[in-house]
Amino acid sequence: MKFVLLFGPQAVGKMTVGQELEKITGLKLFHNHMTIELLAPFLGFSPEMWKLSNGFREVIFKAVADSEQEGLIFTYVWAFDQQEDWDYVDRVCEIFESKGGTIYFVELEADIDERLKRNKSPLRLEHNPTKRSVEWSENELKATMKKHRLNSYQGEINRENYIRINNTDLSAAEAAELISERFNLSQVKWQ
Repeated sequence: MKFVLLFGPQAVGKMTVGQELEKITGLKLFHNHMTIELLAPFLGFSPEMWKLSNGFREVIFKAVADSEQEGLIFTYVWAFDQQEDWDYVDRVCEIFESKGGTIYFVELEADIDERLKRNKSPLRLEHNPTKRSVEWSENELKATMKKHRLNSYQGEINRENYIRINNTDLSAAEAAELISERFNLSQVKWQ
């Protein structure tokens, strides 16, 4: 069982890199907006929505960890200045590690100008309806960046299987290829 945690700030390219990595590896992509987009129309971005979103995700993680699948790719915006985010990542990793799974940490970073450009991309808007108000989304991106630290400090992540990629000037396919090569994931195939 393989669990690829693909994390970084908003609009860094997690979903698009995840889609490309899914093509290479056969691992299914579970991007963070899948639960957000389900719940936001009913609850907005309320504490109740986040609680349910995290609960749904954990149920899905447990089901995949108990399955015969080869693994999962999951995208996440990790606020490194928030202990609850560290605790959440530990809980999610434990779900897979308790079943003998291997965890791969993939951190993406990109310049703010590139992220603002990506925030308006047709693919992002297609898959993330809550981002279709580009003005709101852009303001949220900037505010979150000021409020939280969304990339790790050097040496902060103490995991054997960890890679940090600045994908400002890389295509999603190029970034996915780097990840696949680094962790030898290109051979993973499943139904």
